[in-house]
Amino acid sequence: MEETSAMSQQFEPVYRSRPGADGLRPAAAERAEQIAPGLWCSPGLSNAYLLTTGDGRVIVNTGMGFEGPVHRANFDAVDTSPVRYVIFTQGHVDHVGGLDSVRDPDTTVVAQANWRTWRDDNERLLPFRASRSAFAFRDTLTTGIQAIHRRLGTTRLPGQSVPTVDLDFEETLTLEIGGRQLELIAVPGGETTDSLVVWLPEERICLCGNTFGPIFGHIPNLVTMRGDRYRDALAAIASIERVRDLKPELLVTGHFAPINGTDLINAELTRLRDAIQYIHDETVAGMNAGKDVATLMREITLPAEYEVGQGYGKVSWDVRAVWENYSGWFHQRSTTELYPVGFDAVTADVVELAGADALVDRARAHLAADRPLHAIHLAEAVAMAQAEHPGAREVLRAAHEILLGNTTNFWEKAWLSKQIAKNS
Repeated sequence: MEETSAMSQQFEPVYRSRPGADGLRPAAAERAEQIAPGLWCSPGLSNAYLLTTGDGRVIVNTGMGFEGPVHRANFDAVDTSPVRYVIFTQGHVDHVGGLDSVRDPDTTVVAQANWRTWRDDNERLLPFRASRSAFAFRDTLTTGIQAIHRRLGTTRLPGQSVPTVDLDFEETLTLEIGGRQLELIAVPGGETTDSLVVWLPEERICLCGNTFGPIFGHIPNLVTMRGDRYRDALAAIASIERVRDLKPELLVTGHFAPINGTDLINAELTRLRDAIQYIHDETVAGMNAGKDVATLMREITLPAEYEVGQGYGKVSWDVRAVWENYSGWFHQRSTTELYPVGFDAVTADVVELAGADALVDRARAHLAADRPLHAIHLAEAVAMAQAEHPGAREVLRAAHEILLGNTTNFWEKAWLSKQIAKNS
């Protein structure tokens, strides 16, 4: 691929030396950390950043609603001048929820022009998305909120802000404040189509939020397990290239420490671009060759020169996302895909005819042959028909434990752990 390997192979993939998603915690730090002159970080579920200027403050992202008071306290300890601007790098709830805590009466809130789509999605799908992500974040949120109580000395925390935006833009927007120039650049191939980066051209610093996924250096999810809109692979590639072409010297990400050094940043963004391009191109080639999505999920793996982490997204999941983003929900495998009657409607018939114990015995044979997914298919059929069948639950627990031992992916581990607990 163009400009691929020579530069990226000079550097070890950065994900190997950075924390994974297990390190994410709600904001409870005692103070903000200075990461560059006039640039401070208050860590959280998504980091909030403070830019100080000669004419007031700029805050980039505000965390969840219950995190907002921590970010405000941390930033006030650095500088108490008025908050002139709040900038959202994207419309997800962990970026916008603390707005009411950090803004001042005269603050101008800035976002990319597609922000309404994400505000409205957040509102209309709040119960759905909250319930579908709880399995991954419930314990982290519980302990994190307790830490916030201790940090602030109160149990009264604000709810989620519903953002209103005073200034939006389509492609670019330049802000001049107190001797600092900020260029806001739309990158609609990020996690949301209202994604933007904040570019400080005189300082060669780019605040990119979660444009490249929450955990930098890992393959991004082109669609999430919790449920979100599909993300387009080619748009993601274009956004990576837009940032790479800036040639930043410091890349300030949505989580954990910044990436420092023009050559390293270029190598990482090139590697990530090439990995997504490879997944996209191989999936499209497979589709045109008549291969089904499951076959492509098994077959497509990244060459060594495109190595990125799979601790948040996975290559196989992105293969499926590309396939379905192009072709939709009908896989043409079975007429039943067209109708609201799934295999679960006949599992009781299958179990009655084959026998629950016989199916569980065959599932155990699959386990012994290191085929845990085959075992799950059979054991789930039994469990649907006989919910308390002890053999089915035993197989399901064991199969999920095997899968858990073979993954480093945050979402996958959380889901498998939930299933193990369910069948214990």
